[in-house]
Amino acid sequence: MVVTAPLTGVAVPLQGVPDPVFAQSLVGPGVAITPVARVQTVLAPIAGRLVKLKPHAFVVQGETGAVLVHLGIDTIQLDGTVSEPIAAEGQLLAAGDPVARWHPELVIEAGLNPVCPVIVLESSSRVVQILAEGPVEAGAPLFSWT
Repeated sequence: MVVTAPLTGVAVPLQGVPDPVFAQSLVGPGVAITPVARVQTVLAPIAGRLVKLKPHAFVVQGETGAVLVHLGIDTIQLDGTVSEPIAAEGQLLAAGDPVARWHPELVIEAGLNPVCPVIVLESSSRVVQILAEGPVEAGAPLFSWT
Protein backbone atom coordinates (compact mmCIF):
# COMPACT_ATOMS: atom_id res chain seq x y z
CA MET A 1 0.00 0.00 0.00
CA VAL A 2 1.26 3.49 -0.87
CA VAL A 3 1.09 6.18 1.80
CA THR A 4 1.01 9.74 0.47
CA ALA A 5 2.44 12.84 2.11
CA PRO A 6 -0.26 14.47 4.27
CA LEU A 7 1.46 17.88 3.99
CA THR A 8 4.15 19.78 2.12
CA GLY A 9 7.67 19.88 3.52
CA VAL A 10 10.87 17.87 3.63
CA ALA A 11 10.75 14.09 4.12
CA VAL A 12 13.22 12.94 6.79
CA PRO A 13 13.98 9.55 8.39
CA LEU A 14 12.20 8.80 11.66
CA GLN A 15 15.59 8.43 13.35
CA GLY A 16 15.96 12.23 13.10
CA VAL A 17 12.74 12.97 15.00
CA PRO A 18 13.50 14.54 18.42
CA ASP A 19 11.24 12.13 20.29
CA PRO A 20 12.63 8.68 21.17
CA VAL A 21 9.24 6.98 20.82
CA PHE A 22 9.09 7.96 17.14
CA ALA A 23 12.86 7.95 16.46
CA GLN A 24 13.20 4.34 17.64
CA SER A 25 10.08 3.28 15.68
CA LEU A 26 8.38 2.16 18.90
CA VAL A 27 4.99 3.26 17.55
CA GLY A 28 5.77 1.76 14.14
CA PRO A 29 7.75 2.35 10.97
CA GLY A 30 7.30 5.32 8.70
CA VAL A 31 8.75 8.66 7.62
CA ALA A 32 8.58 12.16 9.09
CA ILE A 33 7.96 15.45 7.31
CA THR A 34 9.40 18.76 8.43
CA PRO A 35 6.63 21.10 7.22
CA VAL A 36 6.99 24.36 5.40
CA ALA A 37 6.16 27.08 7.94
CA ARG A 38 2.82 28.22 6.59
CA VAL A 39 -0.80 27.26 7.14
CA GLN A 40 -1.45 23.89 5.55
CA THR A 41 -4.40 21.69 4.79
CA VAL A 42 -3.38 18.27 6.06
CA LEU A 43 -4.55 15.40 3.85
CA ALA A 44 -5.51 11.79 4.43
CA PRO A 45 -2.42 9.68 3.64
CA ILE A 46 -4.49 6.61 2.65
CA ALA A 47 -8.09 5.79 1.84
CA GLY A 48 -10.11 4.58 4.79
CA ARG A 49 -12.10 5.57 7.85
CA LEU A 50 -10.94 8.43 10.08
CA VAL A 51 -10.99 6.48 13.33
CA LYS A 52 -9.29 9.10 15.54
CA LEU A 53 -9.10 12.87 15.16
CA LYS A 54 -7.38 15.00 17.79
CA PRO A 55 -5.94 18.52 17.44
CA HIS A 56 -2.40 17.08 17.45
CA ALA A 57 -2.87 13.80 15.54
CA PHE A 58 -5.20 11.58 13.53
CA VAL A 59 -5.47 7.95 12.42
CA VAL A 60 -6.91 6.63 9.16
CA GLN A 61 -7.79 2.92 9.10
CA GLY A 62 -7.49 1.43 5.61
CA GLU A 63 -8.26 -2.05 4.32
CA THR A 64 -4.81 -3.42 5.14
CA GLY A 65 -3.72 -1.26 8.09
CA ALA A 66 -3.81 2.08 9.82
CA VAL A 67 -1.68 5.22 9.48
CA LEU A 68 -1.03 7.79 12.21
CA VAL A 69 -0.20 11.39 11.33
CA HIS A 70 1.21 13.26 14.33
CA LEU A 71 1.22 17.05 13.88
CA GLY A 72 4.44 18.11 15.58
CA ILE A 73 6.22 16.93 18.70
CA ASP A 74 4.59 17.58 22.10
CA THR A 75 1.86 19.64 20.39
CA ILE A 76 -0.75 18.08 22.67
CA GLN A 77 0.42 20.82 25.09
CA LEU A 78 -1.06 23.48 22.81
CA ASP A 79 -4.67 22.44 23.57
CA GLY A 80 -5.84 22.49 19.96
CA THR A 81 -4.81 26.08 19.29
CA VAL A 82 -2.80 25.26 16.15
CA SER A 83 -5.28 23.18 14.15
CA GLU A 84 -8.90 23.07 13.09
CA PRO A 85 -10.68 19.90 11.98
CA ILE A 86 -12.10 19.71 8.47
CA ALA A 87 -13.17 16.06 8.53
CA ALA A 88 -15.03 14.23 11.30
CA GLU A 89 -14.26 11.04 13.20
CA GLY A 90 -15.93 8.10 11.52
CA GLN A 91 -15.85 9.73 8.09
CA LEU A 92 -14.77 7.67 5.06
CA LEU A 93 -11.90 9.36 3.24
CA ALA A 94 -10.12 8.96 -0.06
CA ALA A 95 -6.34 9.41 -0.02
CA GLY A 96 -5.77 13.15 -0.37
CA ASP A 97 -9.04 14.27 1.23
CA PRO A 98 -8.64 17.22 3.65
CA VAL A 99 -8.56 16.26 7.33
CA ALA A 100 -7.45 19.42 9.19
CA ARG A 101 -6.09 22.91 8.77
CA TRP A 102 -2.77 23.21 10.62
CA HIS A 103 -0.49 26.12 11.58
CA PRO A 104 3.11 24.87 11.91
CA GLU A 105 4.35 28.45 12.27
CA LEU A 106 2.41 28.69 15.57
CA VAL A 107 4.06 25.45 16.73
CA ILE A 108 7.46 27.03 16.06
CA GLU A 109 6.42 30.24 17.86
CA ALA A 110 5.45 28.12 20.88
CA GLY A 111 9.00 26.72 20.94
CA LEU A 112 8.00 23.21 19.80
CA ASN A 113 9.20 21.13 16.88
CA PRO A 114 6.71 20.94 13.97
CA VAL A 115 8.12 17.71 12.46
CA CYS A 116 5.28 15.31 11.59
CA PRO A 117 5.79 11.56 11.93
CA VAL A 118 3.67 9.50 9.50
CA ILE A 119 3.54 6.00 10.97
CA VAL A 120 2.14 2.59 10.05
CA LEU A 121 0.38 1.24 13.16
CA GLU A 122 0.11 -2.42 14.20
CA SER A 123 3.10 -3.08 12.03
CA SER A 124 5.01 -5.97 13.56
CA SER A 125 5.30 -7.69 10.17
CA ARG A 126 5.32 -4.57 7.97
CA VAL A 127 8.22 -3.64 5.74
CA VAL A 128 8.36 0.03 4.75
CA GLN A 129 9.95 1.20 1.51
CA ILE A 130 10.79 4.92 1.46
CA LEU A 131 9.55 6.61 -1.74
CA ALA A 132 10.41 10.24 -0.92
CA GLU A 133 13.50 11.91 0.50
CA GLY A 134 13.96 15.65 0.67
CA PRO A 135 11.27 18.05 -0.59
CA VAL A 136 7.81 16.51 -0.87
CA GLU A 137 4.45 17.97 -1.88
CA ALA A 138 1.21 17.08 -0.10
CA GLY A 139 -0.40 14.15 -1.89
CA ALA A 140 2.86 12.79 -3.38
CA PRO A 141 3.96 9.20 -2.60
CA LEU A 142 5.84 9.11 0.72
CA PHE A 143 6.40 5.41 1.44
CA SER A 144 4.83 2.02 0.84
CA TRP A 145 4.43 -1.00 3.04
CA THR A 146 4.06 -4.72 2.50
